[in-house]
Amino acid sequence: MNNDFPLVLAFVKDLNFSVRIESAAEAQGFEVKTIESAEQIAPDDHFEPEHQVAEPIKGRNGIFLERITRWQPSLVIFDLGNDLIPWDEWIAIISSGSATRGMPVISYGSHVDTETLKLAKQAGADQVYARSKFFSELPDLIAKHAKVVDLDQMEKACKEPLPHFAIKGLEKFNRGKYFEAHDLLEMAWMQDETPGRDLYRAILQVSVAYYQVLRGNYNGAVKMFLRVRKWLDPLPDSCRGINIKKLRQEVYEINQTLVAFGPERIEEIDPEMMRPVEYTILN
Repeated sequence: MNNDFPLVLAFVKDLNFSVRIESAAEAQGFEVKTIESAEQIAPDDHFEPEHQVAEPIKGRNGIFLERITRWQPSLVIFDLGNDLIPWDEWIAIISSGSATRGMPVISYGSHVDTETLKLAKQAGADQVYARSKFFSELPDLIAKHAKVVDLDQMEKACKEPLPHFAIKGLEKFNRGKYFEAHDLLEMAWMQDETPGRDLYRAILQVSVAYYQVLRGNYNGAVKMFLRVRKWLDPLPDSCRGINIKKLRQEVYEINQTLVAFGPERIEEIDPEMMRPVEYTILN
């Protein structure tokens, strides 16, 4: 898998609260990343206000979107008493973004500050808890809300051979026929009810991203590259004969190049960077 341990991301200022969250999450096999302030995402003197990852997200919020999409946490926790984090904006970004929608978000705050609790729920938090309840039930809440890939089921599904539509889709992809590849891979995805169906969702998202690059659509391409991480990152390095590790590296390389070039230089992207998917047909 791309990540050895699932991640719990906690935006918490109080050290005591951080320690309690870390202890509860690590006891369940999670890696924990705690962030106290927005400056840890993008220091005031180290980011451009117009830094744009995908329209209309710019500045620090754009960097936040890029970071959280790259980290792909299994659970995000916001301390509503942390005034160093724009939690209302960031909860809304997670809950509404195509690359982050479905990412579990829970928050906690003072039980007497009902207005703040209400605002967090309106912003898009899946659940909002009074602080006392949150910490008294913390291990159970992490187990309840965290979204974790079933590694055994995924590994089992990845041992199966590629179906007809997937093979045809890969053939189109490798010939640079990305629009046609998308449709065929979508058919493969629709016919598969196993965890392995995410493989086709990942590659069809890559095909759309490449298609947008060739069309010179910077915003569309960057959005798709963000979205693809949701499906590509959890896959094993090899799945159904496809070299996912190689594909993942190539996709991230062209994404980094695209962002570095910006919309003004998208036509300078070398099409040779969009390499064929490497795969073998399993019996």
